[in-house]
Amino acid sequence: MSLKASCHCGATQIALSFQPTAAKSCNCTYCDRTGAIWAYFKPGEVAVQAEAEATYAPSGMNKHHFCSKCGMQTWGESPDWASVYNVDGTPKPGFEAGSMPTETILGVNLRLVEDLDWSKVEVEKVDGRNNW
Repeated sequence: MSLKASCHCGATQIALSFQPTAAKSCNCTYCDRTGAIWAYFKPGEVAVQAEAEATYAPSGMNKHHFCSKCGMQTWGESPDWASVYNVDGTPKPGFEAGSMPTETILGVNLRLVEDLDWSKVEVEKVDGRNNW
């Protein structure tokens, strides 16, 4: 099964290799303003084609990609924080505060998938404003 995500003008197209069953809605200062609901994929599980893409990386590590034509928040790439930290910001067993992930994760804004079956997606609310 392949799903397609697209920005408003169609300049960015993202092919997802499977229907996600989990996603996150974050209230950090960035995500709260964009309204994105993020599903996460390993590199190679999505294919991005972008005619006019821009990147915003306030921390230098978390790269937010958006269409420079229509402005839609499309996808992001960052260290796989969930592999090292719990949703509440505490380190997972075997890690200490300040640990850096070794893997990269890609987040896709599910609001851009027109034919997404939302009944199959469990959206977890994440308190990124207070926990990170």
